[in-house]
Amino acid sequence: MPGPLEGIKVVEMGVWVAGPSCAAVLADWGADVIKIEPPEGDPFRGFFASISAVPMNPPFELDNRGKRSVALDLETEAGREIACQLIDQADVFVSNMRPRALEKYGLSYEECAARNPRLIYCQVTGYGPDGENANRAAYDIGAFWARAGVAASLVPPGRELPQQRGGMGDHMTGATAAGAISAALYHREKTGKGQRVAVSLARVGAYIMGWDMSTRLRFGRLAPPYDRFHAANPIMNCYRDKNGRWFWLLLLQADRHWPDLLRAIDAPHLGQDERFKDIPSRMQNAEALVAELDAIFATKTYDEWAEIFDRENVWHAPVNTIDDAVDDPVLHSAGAFIDVESPDGPAKMVATPADFYGTPIKPNRWAPELGQNTEEVLLELGFDWDRIIELKDQGAIP
Repeated sequence: MPGPLEGIKVVEMGVWVAGPSCAAVLADWGADVIKIEPPEGDPFRGFFASISAVPMNPPFELDNRGKRSVALDLETEAGREIACQLIDQADVFVSNMRPRALEKYGLSYEECAARNPRLIYCQVTGYGPDGENANRAAYDIGAFWARAGVAASLVPPGRELPQQRGGMGDHMTGATAAGAISAALYHREKTGKGQRVAVSLARVGAYIMGWDMSTRLRFGRLAPPYDRFHAANPIMNCYRDKNGRWFWLLLLQADRHWPDLLRAIDAPHLGQDERFKDIPSRMQNAEALVAELDAIFATKTYDEWAEIFDRENVWHAPVNTIDDAVDDPVLHSAGAFIDVESPDGPAKMVATPADFYGTPIKPNRWAPELGQNTEEVLLELGFDWDRIIELKDQGAIP
């Protein structure tokens, strides 16, 4: 299906995740995305091969579906000229290469905008495209997870840091960049002028931690992370059922939901306990209340509790493993998964997180093989086969 970005041409020069995930979102939204890769390919292509004998690469497939791949050697003059021609005809250029690499290849914003004033030029970086840290190596582990305070905010003092799952900060950054590009396209629609936009992993990390960051900026201090026994609101907290399965109570408005919870767990005695009479009391005696609730919740399975909670207006959610999540009917009904046609037939994939009801979207192209569309795209640019053979002989294309 066409999607809201039908007719928009995007050139991506990205590696690994943050830049390519942005372009994959745009492709899902209907844009024609051409991925420029070096002759050896985006290094992300080899990711699974290094850790598994399985001949598939699901993370790469997710972040590169819907695109066409053109392999170019930008160390050659002819390769750089082709890249420039592609960008000259594009509406959007997306790259998460470091600024010095783009400058080396003659693809800085100033050079590209001089040839294509309507271009939306999007830089996805670790720490921003300007200033002394513009070329600092990052990955989302460094700029988002570590430096922006995300990891340290998830554990009480003295505990070991949790591991980040792959692509968490990258995907948030890629989706943010797709939104920024769309806003810039809207501005161009009104003015006819392109512009440079930039999104960094560090800025997205700081925004993700915005509540904590804002509190620290305003008050000059911040309460440290706490464990579940010292939760400020013990009924907005996680608990285990009789089989050890975790679930979360979502009773943010603590006084409003306290009677509902007491009714659901059949524990009127807790409502009469002076230690738990109101929000400040429950906060002060959180450890004791959590212990009481632990004992109660250990008497039934989560499925049994869920039925009771739904009946008594107690908000809750299971703490799913990934195995649980991919089988969760609630996630399926939310549209979290889609079928995409793969070389081996329909394949279930993760959906990008937006729906358009007036211009419905559906990914219609599997992630390309390296250089799969090089000749096709060159023919669209006006090259004939003699010139394409010449470019092969020159090493500009594989």
